[in-house]
Amino acid sequence: MHQTGTRRDRLRAATVREITQTARRILVREGPDAVTLRAIAREMGMTAPALYRYFDSHQELLRHIAGDLFTELTDDIEGAIRGVPEDFLKGKFLAASVEFRRWALDHRREYALLFGTPLPSGEAGAEEDWTAECGRRFGRTFVALFLELWRVKPFPVPADDEIDPALRTQIERYRGHLGVPDLPSGVIVVFLSCWIRLQGFVTLEVFGHMSFALDESGPMFDLMMHDLAERLGLTHDLT
Repeated sequence: MHQTGTRRDRLRAATVREITQTARRILVREGPDAVTLRAIAREMGMTAPALYRYFDSHQELLRHIAGDLFTELTDDIEGAIRGVPEDFLKGKFLAASVEFRRWALDHRREYALLFGTPLPSGEAGAEEDWTAECGRRFGRTFVALFLELWRVKPFPVPADDEIDPALRTQIERYRGHLGVPDLPSGVIVVFLSCWIRLQGFVTLEVFGHMSFALDESGPMFDLMMHDLAERLGLTHDLT
């Protein structure tokens, strides 16, 4: 296979991969708080100061790991969507949601890093910009499904004057970030409502907060997905 870059570049890239793989092993084994430069260096047989040749700070390393995890999660979700017939919108929504839940339950510690306490931000730089773009790519997978459904068969949404003005101002700002200025604010409201229910449910599962009532939360997840499908007009015969 043809390799680009100098030998030094390839060695550096290989070391960065080893650092992040080691960090992920520690994350899975012991949790986010254990992912320190000292712990990584000890496991790799390096000194902690040597790691600063590859990452400027602990925060930068965590952002790099988060970017890798967002990429993996997004790739898995997009793969699940591609496995559904192109015109079967309900199937796409279900596939994306089920895969999001599967990944989260199979990677609880990684999920906690991505969706637990927000990662500390440092000075804006290439690493932070890359991590943010990985997160935006993840978000766009679900936004794209909503926009596709809205174009094919618009679902009921609240009119602008039915949305609390304080909420509407925030929705309009978020709509600008999404780059869809002509989209009705109500569509964004419905999207956020559905996403909050999906992520909220999965987060409760990941952190073990369903056990007060449920030993097996799968049937409750199925019921929630059925409710969301009905909210969006995704009946069994809708393609």
